[in-house]
Amino acid sequence: MSWITLRTTSTRWEAEIMQQVLAAHQIPARVLDLGVAPYLGLGSPAALQVRVEDQWTALLLISPVEEEQTEG
Repeated sequence: MSWITLRTTSTRWEAEIMQQVLAAHQIPARVLDLGVAPYLGLGSPAALQVRVEDQWTALLLISPVEEEQTEG
């Protein structure tokens, strides 16, 4: 099974939240630590990975919602 890094974050908890969103849609994901252990509560960088075949669906699920601009 091939995995691809979908997003990197400066804190592990951000990656874990995205992992939970994907799990709610039955998309397997994993979180990898990229740095040293948390220091003074700042957190550590992490990467969110998904299977290659789930890449585009996962990107759509964790991307920010675009707001419609109104002319005025």
